[in-house]
Amino acid sequence: MKKITILGLTIFMFFFKNSATANYDKIFFDFKINSISGEVIDLNDYKNKVVLIVNTASYCGFTKQYAELQTLWEKYKSKGLIVLGIPSNSFNQEKNSNSEIKEFCEVNFEIDFPLTSITDVKGENTHEIYQWAKENYGKSAIPKWNFYKILINRQGKIENTFSSFTNPMSKKITNIIENIL
Repeated sequence: MKKITILGLTIFMFFFKNSATANYDKIFFDFKINSISGEVIDLNDYKNKVVLIVNTASYCGFTKQYAELQTLWEKYKSKGLIVLGIPSNSFNQEKNSNSEIKEFCEVNFEIDFPLTSITDVKGENTHEIYQWAKENYGKSAIPKWNFYKILINRQGKIENTFSSFTNPMSKKITNIIENIL
């Protein structure tokens, strides 16, 4: 009976694996991604910073979160936070071109945090950042919808993930950011 209990606990713990047990062959700062203007963003440039990556979309019910993402960026960027918006049409709610997205974000939300080019965050053509996140953090790193958030710590590993329903300026997010900055 004792062996069965230990085996059961071991299996149970496996299902709740998190970043603390991940074997990171690469870290977040090892990747590159294209900016919304076409230049390459070398994520190594963000080394030793905390990065909040958010898959965004222009036609989503959560699009108003752009305003709070900008507020979060303005409040913490001097302390080492990078907000990185990753426009995605993986949920069929994004504009057709990078230039349209850039204009939409600047005009409607005065966004000046970094944005990437339109990027797949799930499915067959998932960007390698999101593949890496899934491999190292599990299914909870896969965006379930637009404005899903992944928080990367200064070591380039996933600290936590947040659903689309979690507002960027919520205490749930800002408390963790303040603790790891």
